[in-house]
Amino acid sequence: MTQADEEGYDVVVIGAGPTGENVAAGTARAGLSTALVESELVGGECSYWACVPSKAMLRPAAALAEARGVRGARRAAGGDLDPDAVLARRDSFVSGWDDRGQADWVRSAGIDLVRGHGRLAGERRVEVLRGGDGPRTLTARHAVVLCTGSAAAVPDVEGLRGVRPWTAREGTSAGTPPRRLAVLGGGPVACEAATAWSSLGSEVTMLVRGPGLLSAMEPFAGRAVEEALRAEGVRVRTGTVARRVARDAATGFVTAELDDGSRLETEEFLVAAGRLPRTGALGLDSVGLAPGTWLEVDDTCLVTGVPGGWLYAAGDLNHRALLTHMGKYQARACAAAVVRRAEGREAGPEPWTGWTATTDRAAVPQVVFTRPEVASVGLTERRAREEGLPVRAVDCAVGDVAGAALRRDDYRGRARMVVDTEREVVVGCTLVGPDVGELLHAATIAVVGEVPLGRLRHAVPAFPTVGELWLRLLEEYGT
Repeated sequence: MTQADEEGYDVVVIGAGPTGENVAAGTARAGLSTALVESELVGGECSYWACVPSKAMLRPAAALAEARGVRGARRAAGGDLDPDAVLARRDSFVSGWDDRGQADWVRSAGIDLVRGHGRLAGERRVEVLRGGDGPRTLTARHAVVLCTGSAAAVPDVEGLRGVRPWTAREGTSAGTPPRRLAVLGGGPVACEAATAWSSLGSEVTMLVRGPGLLSAMEPFAGRAVEEALRAEGVRVRTGTVARRVARDAATGFVTAELDDGSRLETEEFLVAAGRLPRTGALGLDSVGLAPGTWLEVDDTCLVTGVPGGWLYAAGDLNHRALLTHMGKYQARACAAAVVRRAEGREAGPEPWTGWTATTDRAAVPQVVFTRPEVASVGLTERRAREEGLPVRAVDCAVGDVAGAALRRDDYRGRARMVVDTEREVVVGCTLVGPDVGELLHAATIAVVGEVPLGRLRHAVPAFPTVGELWLRLLEEYGT
């Protein structure tokens, strides 16, 4: 292909998931010609195999539990879930795994959508492989942005790959509930999968290597989720390792041999044990980087170690915060940095600007949609102490708040606020209870804004809302 055959753009984005879509939208909106390359479905993992379908699967059981938790509504909520209807509703949210709607949006935003597998082919060059149509080469005047995300990691367990295990993809797209399901892992994906499929009638067994669930969060969060899962009939086997896995060719059942000598037979085996960067086939070696590795970036998402200041990586593959909303946040910062530099302006590393992803380091919010929900932002008490901060943690029982008791007769929950006692600001908050995800943004604002506790006490929550838990936490702290 000659230079004349190459198609030039200001910006080329590889990966059309939520992160890539937001980068492309930001640069196109600023008037930079932008190409968006995608080999699968426009909208990416979150739209079709993660956040959207999993929450669609989880919501019906949560709604039923809410109704059953209120006297006067329980009799009306006396039936069982309809698994077929739940999965049909899920399918509607993913448009039957058809991305035409999202592709139309890309084009309406003034972005050129290029179908095919994109990979780097040297400085500012992207080669797009399109099956039998031959490669297409795109060049970028200002930036190439990698937004290819991550994929499920499959642990090195004997026989595991051979049994064709479910990952999060199969766990959110399967057409019928398996009669028996094993879930390997104890993090958010594993806990949500166990919650969803058990509510649809599957007998679920969780195999957790560590001593408990949700190990990166406050310990009481994992304990609450484990207790609730056990109450729903899920077998949670902590401190357990699968040594060998095999699928019977005749029956199709999977048998796992565990480290305690016992055996577990299931219909399907779901792996939720971490993520790997989708960088193995990105052509990183053409620019001096190692294929298959996480990419190190600065706070503008500019890849370090590549001269010329043209290569960016936003979202999961930079390993800063593997969450959809954080990828979209990074995308907005990245697009702003690309635009500023294209205009000849500085885009320095100073925190809390429109072109730096500062929150990645200080205030990452996350919600685990189990029953009860778990919501957190910022640092846990342990993490804050490990970072050398002078902190004090205060707790309150969310069910003691009038709004919680009115919302649900059996409301049980707990909140923890972690305070930097030197600066008198909140550096972390964890909430456990029904629908606490809807309370999280107030905590996020407090952490990101570094709102002094003396001022925070003047933020009056309406009565009777569950948000009054902030008053209880401040009273417990003594401000």
